[in-house]
Amino acid sequence: MLTDLSTNFIPIAMVGIYLGILILIAEILSRYQKTDAELTRKIVHIGTGNVILFAWWLNIPTSVILLASIVASLVAIASYFLPILPSVNGVGRKSLGTLFYAISIGILTALFWQNGQKQFTAMGILIMSYGDGMAALIGQKWGKHPYQIWGNKKSWQGSLTMTLVTILVGIIMLNLGSNWQWENLIIALSVGIFATILETISIIGIDNLTVPVGSGIMAYYLQQMLTLK
Repeated sequence: MLTDLSTNFIPIAMVGIYLGILILIAEILSRYQKTDAELTRKIVHIGTGNVILFAWWLNIPTSVILLASIVASLVAIASYFLPILPSVNGVGRKSLGTLFYAISIGILTALFWQNGQKQFTAMGILIMSYGDGMAALIGQKWGKHPYQIWGNKKSWQGSLTMTLVTILVGIIMLNLGSNWQWENLIIALSVGIFATILETISIIGIDNLTVPVGSGIMAYYLQQMLTLK
């Protein structure tokens, strides 16, 4: 672990600087510009997902990402008891979303990262960050046709956004660095519908766990099935 940290100091520092700038921008918007708490939370939510792309590009090892997941989980727990990071938690409703987000990164990394299948880790995380994030923003601003399941208030516009963004993320991640395969379109479409259902029925922020982990695992097994000769 210490060796991984020392040999990857520069990549880790780059990721840390990116996260620091992201959170700083959100905090400034929250504290001084009085930006809506849901908007600043989604800025962090979406922006944080890009970290997995940096980790992929910089070849950060599994152990470092798992450690970061643990640290982020502890910070998330602390933020529920201490008045820190209002840009992330100040939405006026109880949610364990931030904690589940950190845990999902650890789970997906443990499952796929060191096995040369980083695309499934990245796919799950980016579906959560971009899919759920954009769905919330679109739904909040243009969600003219609301519906409710198990107390979850959603809109058809937001859910459609979740599906479309998930499909796009799936297509890009599954074909990244490889030739186009028609099977990947079927996988992306299936995962898009599945992720939207999970996001719709999940409560207390658990979609930040069920959507990325469920999407990554489903994509992996569908690919195994469809490419089996």
